[in-house]
Amino acid sequence: MPELPEVEVVRRGLEAHVLDGVFEDVEVLHPRANRGQDVPLADLLVGARITAVRRRGKYLWLDLGEDALYVHLGMSGQMLIGPTSSPHVRIRARVSGRELNFVDQRTFGRWLYTPQVAGVPVPVAHIARDPLEADFDRVATARLIRRKRSAIKAVLLNQEVVSGIGNIYADEALWQAGIAPTRRASSLLQREAVALLDAAEDVMRRALAEGGTSFDSLYVNVNGESGYFSRSLNAYGREGEPCRRCGTPLRRIVVGGRSSHYCPECQH
Repeated sequence: MPELPEVEVVRRGLEAHVLDGVFEDVEVLHPRANRGQDVPLADLLVGARITAVRRRGKYLWLDLGEDALYVHLGMSGQMLIGPTSSPHVRIRARVSGRELNFVDQRTFGRWLYTPQVAGVPVPVAHIARDPLEADFDRVATARLIRRKRSAIKAVLLNQEVVSGIGNIYADEALWQAGIAPTRRASSLLQREAVALLDAAEDVMRRALAEGGTSFDSLYVNVNGESGYFSRSLNAYGREGEPCRRCGTPLRRIVVGGRSSHYCPECQH
């Protein structure tokens, strides 16, 4: 699933192309791509103006005033500007003369027209703020992390504690902070928890600067281009390779049902 940097890359691309645009036509080509919508999507969207393109964590939406078009990319969702030959187009729209395609090979993603509550779509209302938001409170979030008794890797993946961090950037942040993924979150000192959030912000900003992380063709930006942060990963996907800090071979274990890559020597 795309994580914060990948979704932010898409958000910026959409902002550059469709901000202040008006939906002129919408065609749902696969019902799963608009599941949960009781009214035909075209009836809701045609004539609506996009006043902002926003994101919280991994969640994206087009602001339409009081309402929003919530976009969940799922495992393989893509928002592509312009015509595409992909056989996996699930929703096709025209925004002020520009074609916008929602491509989703695995059909886990969706578009949903929804009201907003306190400036966010209803499906996002329970999601915590992310480390790249201007008003993110890392001290309060660190305290919340330290109240959890689960492994720290699992806590980082809890989008109601801190949003935007998925498997890739959790491994990278833990490696950078020198914290083992199996360590109980409640055992962290406050300064360690704050340093971990700082590491998460740093690694995600660096990933964003490189267009995100792409391992296959499923994650691309709005122009169909892949990111290249995978070349800079220090932990994720590097099982058996030497730690770039101490040279110890990295290990892969399972924490909370998710693969975790770490250094057994310098992560404690």
